Amino acid sequence: MESANSDPVPARGGAPATAEPAPVVVKVIVAGGFSVGKTTFIGSISDIEPLSTEAAMTEHSLGVDDAGERATRKVSTTVAMDFGRIALPGRLWLYLFGTPGQDRFVFMWDDLARGAVGAVVLVDTGRLEQSFQAISYFESRGVPFVVAVNCFDGVARHGLDEIRDALAVPADVPVVYTDARSRQATKETLVRLVRHAMDRIQHAA
Repeated sequence: MESANSDPVPARGGAPATAEPAPVVVKVIVAGGFSVGKTTFIGSISDIEPLSTEAAMTEHSLGVDDAGERATRKVSTTVAMDFGRIALPGRLWLYLFGTPGQDRFVFMWDDLARGAVGAVVLVDTGRLEQSFQAISYFESRGVPFVVAVNCFDGVARHGLDEIRDALAVPADVPVVYTDARSRQATKETLVRLVRHAMDRIQHAA
């Protein structure tokens, strides 16, 4: 029998086997109004095949769910959550949970947001009023968040200061441009959120 203080068993090639450190896993929420790009945001960045609980849109949603200019292109909607995962440098894994955008599903947010380190609130400048609920939700619960203005068609139609004023977002909350279709843009948004959340934690310590 091998003693407890014996040398590590060599791996193939003669080098000692070493266990890779476990990743640090944190939970991030992606929230916002109906059809603002949450499913696309998670799908563009996820290292794994994203889980999406989508259902086909029906005539019952007419006059209830406002997708703005994208109404004619919206054929399905998230009814529970979206899920994806992205590995960042330093063995940091972000588990991304997307909330359903319709008001009638807001009762699910508490379960999704429990234990989250922070949130990305996606904004469509054509329907700013749909962002108020998500912003108020995370403010009232003290969850760090960033406001990410989704540049549909790659165009930023309003300045960030204008958007901050219109949404009454405090000066310490980052407001950034993003493009939910772009992996690089979504990654930059998530890195900005992580830094913001870390700053909040350090200041609270």
